[in-house]
Amino acid sequence: MNELLIIADPRLMDERLAWLDSLARERRLSEHTLHAYERDTRQFLTFLTGHLGGPATLKDIQLLQAADFRSFLAARRKEGSGPRSLGRNLAGLRSLLRYLEKKGLVNAAGVSAVRSPKQPKSLPKPLSDRQAITVVSDKAQLHEEPWIAARDAAVFALLYGCGLRISEALDLTLNDFSGAATLRITGKGNKTRLVPLLTVVLEAVTKYRSLCPYHLEGEEPLFRGARGGKLQAAIIQRTMQKMRSAFGLPETATPHALRHSFATHLLAGGGDLRTIQELLGHASLSTTQVYTGVDSSRLLEVYDRAHPRA
Repeated sequence: MNELLIIADPRLMDERLAWLDSLARERRLSEHTLHAYERDTRQFLTFLTGHLGGPATLKDIQLLQAADFRSFLAARRKEGSGPRSLGRNLAGLRSLLRYLEKKGLVNAAGVSAVRSPKQPKSLPKPLSDRQAITVVSDKAQLHEEPWIAARDAAVFALLYGCGLRISEALDLTLNDFSGAATLRITGKGNKTRLVPLLTVVLEAVTKYRSLCPYHLEGEEPLFRGARGGKLQAAIIQRTMQKMRSAFGLPETATPHALRHSFATHLLAGGGDLRTIQELLGHASLSTTQVYTGVDSSRLLEVYDRAHPRA
């Protein structure tokens, strides 16, 4: 806060804080994204202090041209930021200026004219069928405490068997399992989706519940840490790291890789992209289409078998 008092006019600072508050309350962005946007805009205000020769004001923001924003991105690139970080920098600035524009305080045309940095194509790195089945097996869990081993197996089963994000799995409550056939998941953007609950996944969760030493209430987090609090994602990530060493898994074997494996293996088994999009909770089909690059051999096989001229 003291830093911002030096690099920004108090009214601009207040408007920025109001914008961050609106992102949390109205758009319900994740805490990670909010921290990133706060940091990105703070860095931008710091840049403007040197760029303009003094603390930035709303009038200064109003007068900014596309070249000013490009200068900021160039400075960030010189400091070592890659295309992904630069793209997020620009997204945060656009969001802030559009917020100010809606309030009639600035014109966002300058930042809107700046093209986002081209992002490198990176394909998801799923586990093989055998590797994924090993990770979710209760017999493969490394913890000596039976209930914790069962807990880890249940979480991994939800990631691979239902395609959940780790945050979605750890937010589940006992009440979420009231309908045995499906799970209603609230994902990014507060969007809900239904995913089938496989028998093997339900069995893993049931085993964990039977062994868990803590009383599990309906609306409280289902998965608990060793001391009874809500299980943290870092614990599951460290568990997967140990499994990489124990079973010779690749460095790309992470909890999120199980979600990638879910999508890739469904596609390989004949699942269509629209269905997989719904199961993953992707807002855009283009996000899901990345899995066609992962399973190109499967697509060629379908082409050879089905195309009249193959």
